[in-house]
Amino acid sequence: MIKIGYHASHEQFKPSELLSYVQQAEQAGFTGGTCSDHFHPWSEKQGESGFAWSWLGAALQATSLSFGVVNAPGQRYHPAIIAQAAATLAEMFPERFWIAVGTGQTLNEHITGGQWPAKADRNARLKECVAIIRALWDGETVTHRGLVTVDEAKLYTRPTIKPLIVGAAVTSKTAEWVGGWADALITTSRPLDELREVVDAFRRGGGSGKPMFLKVQLSYDPDKEKAKSGAFEQWRGNVYPNSVMTELRMPSQFDDAGEIVDAATVTKLINISSDLNQHADWLSGYLSLGFSQLSLHNVNRQQQRFIDDFGAHVLPQLQQAAS
Repeated sequence: MIKIGYHASHEQFKPSELLSYVQQAEQAGFTGGTCSDHFHPWSEKQGESGFAWSWLGAALQATSLSFGVVNAPGQRYHPAIIAQAAATLAEMFPERFWIAVGTGQTLNEHITGGQWPAKADRNARLKECVAIIRALWDGETVTHRGLVTVDEAKLYTRPTIKPLIVGAAVTSKTAEWVGGWADALITTSRPLDELREVVDAFRRGGGSGKPMFLKVQLSYDPDKEKAKSGAFEQWRGNVYPNSVMTELRMPSQFDDAGEIVDAATVTKLINISSDLNQHADWLSGYLSLGFSQLSLHNVNRQQQRFIDDFGAHVLPQLQQAAS
């Protein structure tokens, strides 16, 4: 059974608003949820950035949906604390929480004042963090001195069923790497030929048979021009290659970078349409690649109409096609 999730964008909305939106999404027929985990928003125009872990407890209690969060352990977060946070949610809400892990962006991680490592070092640090988290979930007393340090940590409250650790990857190279150690893959939407390369790389790296999740960036409004302008206003600073996105330090820098982005570039990387059937076709294409969960992020600010219209017209089409 495929899951169609609602993505709660903490960068764009207050936590109280997002809590209402996920409740409405469940009522409309969405069957899962994801959220971001940022300290800063991507843009000054977005203007929010609530604490994901506080919100997740509320969202899991307020709905019956499963939720995942994309987290970057190792700098802003110590991996033992993330292991404890995830274990607590998984103990309270069995089989309804999963954690995706990635190497993060300096946008969020530089706040600790530590050096922002090179990509190879961030990858090595992430692997250490994952090993530490798994060991703590297994009940081990962990002492570790490497790119991160742990001193005699033992996790006393542990879930009966451990959450999935999902590897976050944007590039094919990273997807192949996470295939060997992650329980699943999460990536972001893009043209199908590019996305197929990421899927193939994940499977080639050891991910064959493992679940795959996709965060879909779209912009829907019954008025096509509003769908376009909403995407351009809110998300045009987010269309650069990952090597750029991981290095900018402040929301104002993403805004500056977005000044040279044109509407055609945004349209290429975000599914923008007022046609619900077109959105259903795009999403069906992603499902054909083997993704078991799509998390839909309507990047403009009009969430209520998106939830209602997709619940009434798009989700039934996808479920019928998958059955």
